[in-house]
Amino acid sequence: MTDFKTFFQRLTPVSPENWERFAALFTPKTLLKGEYFIDDGQVAKEIGFLEKGILRAFYRNAEAVEYNKHFFVNPCFVGGYASLITGRPNQIIQQALTDCIILVASFKDIQHLYPTCPDIERGARVLAEQFFVQKEQREIEIVLLDADKRYQLFRQEFPQLEQQIPQYHIASYLGITPTQLSRIRRKMAGK
Repeated sequence: MTDFKTFFQRLTPVSPENWERFAALFTPKTLLKGEYFIDDGQVAKEIGFLEKGILRAFYRNAEAVEYNKHFFVNPCFVGGYASLITGRPNQIIQQALTDCIILVASFKDIQHLYPTCPDIERGARVLAEQFFVQKEQREIEIVLLDADKRYQLFRQEFPQLEQQIPQYHIASYLGITPTQLSRIRRKMAGK
């Protein structure tokens, strides 16, 4: 659990006692490639820390067309955050693209620590702020940047992913077709 502790301590310093109480809430779970951490329509109850592997977050429209929204690469937190906060059914599906190891805890159990562990609550707030900034940045990129620039940013943000996941997932994330992605990649290789 060193990666987990290091990651959380970068958000905010946590006392050793509070860290023990917090870490004790998490248990390891293996998610095999293709399995879901959370599916559409489920009400989220758990949050996870991705120790190993790659997940994608996506939604599916009424015609069953999938749109990749985000990739999770360790170390990071995963889960249906909007569902956890609102109690409404989840809409953003999270699926393992590789075999994953995730430390999982009940979100309610974590919330019960907040009154007596302000450092844990502060870490959760900082994490939520980071999620908000990432979401806003992603929305700006989709609207204001052309596909070439979005692809360049993808390669900077996720340098290892291109060799690990199918190209159609990358194209979906960029909001383009696999054919368009192939053209962009050829053009950049020719530079």
